[in-house]
Amino acid sequence: MTSLIGEYDCKVDAKGRFMFPVDLKRQLNALFENGFVINRNLHQKCLVLYPLNEWEKLNKKLAKLNRLIKANDVFVRKFTGGATNAEPDSTGRILLPKALTDYADIKTDLKVLGSNNVIELWDKKMYDDFLNQDVNIEKLAEDVLGGLNFSDGIDE
Repeated sequence: MTSLIGEYDCKVDAKGRFMFPVDLKRQLNALFENGFVINRNLHQKCLVLYPLNEWEKLNKKLAKLNRLIKANDVFVRKFTGGATNAEPDSTGRILLPKALTDYADIKTDLKVLGSNNVIELWDKKMYDDFLNQDVNIEKLAEDVLGGLNFSDGIDE
């Protein structure tokens, strides 16, 4: 899958639909027509739009969890509980489920972000607030990426 990139300002109409950004559609190529699964983000009050093939990969991993173990059962239920199929209409709009837009406080101004293998959907003000948080990005980069070898020439 292509690594999705870009930040786009979109509008949500009165019916809860937004026009999918043309550049992201181009990056997805044929995957766009296959549709998506939309769900809550685990860590932020935003939504995640999974291209169907990415959701299927994730779901295969979830299916390997032993649901007789309570923590696994609760996690799968909480994580997949809001998951909803989302297919683009003939004009390229995607309908956002009301329960999910309520969760993410998405009103009319939407920020759409290519985020590696998924797409994040944020209320624009909430995204701006997130960006303005006081985070030491240098320390975060060191903590997250410090142990990786970027010069090994191996694609993983």
